[in-house]
Amino acid sequence: MNNLDAVLVDVNDFYQTFLPAWKKYLIASGIKQRKMPSRLLC
Repeated sequence: MNNLDAVLVDVNDFYQTFLPAWKKYLIASGIKQRKMPSRLLC
């Protein structure tokens, strides 16, 4: 495994832990978050 693979594995591991905790925090705090990306109108 090269250095880039190790970094990507570490980032993936971080997000596997972080995202569920972040979503749980957002639900508990009542903060609303957009599910769809915003689009600029032309």
